[in-house]
Amino acid sequence: MRHYLDHAATTPLRPEARAAWLDASETVGNASSTHGAGQDARRLLEESRERVAAVLGADPIEIVFTSGGTESINLALQGMWRSRPTGTAAVVMPEAEHHATMDTVSALLDDGAELRRVPVTAHARIDPEVFAARLPGAALATALVANNEAGTINPAAMLARYAAIARVPLHLDAVAALGHVPVSFRSMRGDVADGVGLVAMSLAGHKIGAPVGVGVLVAARTARITALLRGGAQQRGLRAGTQDVPGAAAFATAVELAETEREQEAARLAGLRDRLITGIRSAVPSAVLLGDPIERLPGNAHVLFPGAVGESLLFLLDVAGVAASTGSACQAGVAEPSHVVMAMGRSEREARSVLRFSLGRTSTAADVDAVLAVIADAYARASGAGTGTRS
Repeated sequence: MRHYLDHAATTPLRPEARAAWLDASETVGNASSTHGAGQDARRLLEESRERVAAVLGADPIEIVFTSGGTESINLALQGMWRSRPTGTAAVVMPEAEHHATMDTVSALLDDGAELRRVPVTAHARIDPEVFAARLPGAALATALVANNEAGTINPAAMLARYAAIARVPLHLDAVAALGHVPVSFRSMRGDVADGVGLVAMSLAGHKIGAPVGVGVLVAARTARITALLRGGAQQRGLRAGTQDVPGAAAFATAVELAETEREQEAARLAGLRDRLITGIRSAVPSAVLLGDPIERLPGNAHVLFPGAVGESLLFLLDVAGVAASTGSACQAGVAEPSHVVMAMGRSEREARSVLRFSLGRTSTAADVDAVLAVIADAYARASGAGTGTRS
């Protein structure tokens, strides 16, 4: 029997989202066409946009459907950079961001951007005061609502408030947070009336049970963002191309269900997570929980196993029927230490000795039991494998 504890990488497709996708696929027509079939598709698309906006605390016009979180991040950061005020070049970015953000900002450096790094705490938390100190005169800023590896929840509303005070446009990556903590664009943005403060927020469907290949960028009405794709004026001119009506319908269904069950599910997952952490510490006394012990995602257990090789642990657990992760799935197969763990002040050796267990909607007590039954033996064997060398 397989026990899946890697929901942070992707979570199973919800049957309701699958049904919504299939039903919407029966509507034949391009949502940009003016004939009846096209308008039927348009109606379904806009209804989905309204449903998503209602859950995310945004206006329907602010919902831009994309192919996923990575595209949403790229559209936000590259688009904001290309529309930046004259004379600004600094990009403010914390050191423990997702690679989709880090790699996009790295590309902006080739275009003349100047990076202002924001260190994170030993729990991978963004200190609002430190973040605020980097903002004056910046072209744009970005931050995670919740760290995808360590699980630490950041004070996103406060970061948005400081960005507004500094008159800097801010992008928030809410991919890991959606479905687990409250995510309201309107609440975090506040009453800011122009294109500063929180202006963009990225989300991905496959983290909440929608199909892979659909995401959302929430872009404030006043956001200054230049489109990356050319060839049409769809979605306020921010993303050209034929719109994915079935994907939008599936995302709307998944996000509504995720929000409806969020509080109850968060309590259930937190209970399973705490039992998992307690059991790991009992089986491996030297194991260390990373990330904030309180302000963390309910299904996240990010654990350092001193002296073990993360890849070896991962392999041994997989052989035993347990699926976990050494970090972000976007870096899977790359033998590099976790930059998040190193940003928390840990050594490169420690950064190679971390596993992330992430629970989700289909997780059960049996999944936790499966880990606890094999973790001590896996650790003993992985500890004797030595530390891998840099690729």
